[in-house]
Amino acid sequence: KKKIVKTDSGEYEANAVVIATGAVHKHLGVPGEEEYAGKGVSYCAVCDAAFFRDEDVAVIGGGDSAIQEGLYLAQSAKSVTVIHRRDQLRAKAELQKKAFENDKMKFIWNAQTEEIVGDGNKVVGVKYKDKETGEEKEVQVAGVFIYVGIQPQTAAFKDLGITDEQGWILTDDHMRTRLDGVFALGDVRSKELRQITTAVGEGSIAGQEVYNYYQGLSEK
Repeated sequence: KKKIVKTDSGEYEANAVVIATGAVHKHLGVPGEEEYAGKGVSYCAVCDAAFFRDEDVAVIGGGDSAIQEGLYLAQSAKSVTVIHRRDQLRAKAELQKKAFENDKMKFIWNAQTEEIVGDGNKVVGVKYKDKETGEEKEVQVAGVFIYVGIQPQTAAFKDLGITDEQGWILTDDHMRTRLDGVFALGDVRSKELRQITTAVGEGSIAGQEVYNYYQGLSEK
């Protein structure tokens, strides 16, 4: 059955469609965040931890990703300060336990991040407001890792019935969605690890599966 993909530059017809629209990290939307992206502001500890060896860094967030990545950073950073807008973490109990037991991990509670501070070249700190006292404060850090959520880019596919409640596309191990001839790969999928390496592997699988689909060789 033919599929029609409508875009802002025309319509395309095909027998098979591979969705690889990815996901985006939610941004805080505070001054300095965009200016210092790649200059101390990061959304991936695994990618950038090496740049902050023996430095003080901050993690903004309190969920599983924030604490997991914070623990990863603590392996090489001098200290990791978790800045969270609530008075307790949302991360899984076992992650919280590891974080609280780690001497390098510090916590700032009830903190509303207001600005990523830089010296014109790189990050030097984070300004935040104590939500209980209203006091403005600043913590000096060389890097800021932001984990306030990640969003799949699937708005265009919400009516196809191939996503979960959060908008991630559901596939099997062959990258097949529930729609015949529609495949998905990479960060847009519902999965645990979102990295370039996993996306590349899934691309190979999807390519093979599309070939099989065209040849009528797909396994049921």
